[in-house]
Amino acid sequence: MPSRIAMIQGHPHSESYCAALAAAYTKGALNSGAEIRHIHVGTLHFEPNLAYGYSKRMELEADLLAAQETIRWADHLVFVYPTWWGTIPALLKGFIDRTFLPGFAYQKRAGSVLWDKLLQGKSARLLVTMDTPSWYNRLVYRQGGHHVMKRATLQYCGVNPVRITELTPVSSSTPQQRERWLAKAEQLGLKRA
Repeated sequence: MPSRIAMIQGHPHSESYCAALAAAYTKGALNSGAEIRHIHVGTLHFEPNLAYGYSKRMELEADLLAAQETIRWADHLVFVYPTWWGTIPALLKGFIDRTFLPGFAYQKRAGSVLWDKLLQGKSARLLVTMDTPSWYNRLVYRQGGHHVMKRATLQYCGVNPVRITELTPVSSSTPQQRERWLAKAEQLGLKRA
């Protein structure tokens, strides 16, 4: 069971339903005896645009250096975010672009198409809200946003396993359904899953 958890709240608004899910997971994790550190992307001060791609280094802001230290410290990463336009919010994408850098999250091998996965030994849970029904997201969109986070980002850097919990549809959900989802998030925290 992972004992050090980095909670990465990817919804820009601090009073969103995602924030409530993050709090519920945190409550369960703390009750299980885990240590937990929080990264709320919406409160960080950083330039989300990787302005030069990888051709020129951008100095990391203090908030991003602290986020890297939290990620390095953690055994388990929990990302809580909404699906917007089929993928993660722009600010969370900017956070990943600026934080999951070569030398921190992965490292290309000289003269090779291969790379070293520098975040091996960590697992992850994605708590994802959306309004698209699960069946439609699976059959029509082919879970594009999930694949980007799971395979092209986290597993690319060595994080494995990556488990996904979809909570949908949020906008038409009842207060009772939202309470059940909060209880589910708390149980996942209790299991440190």
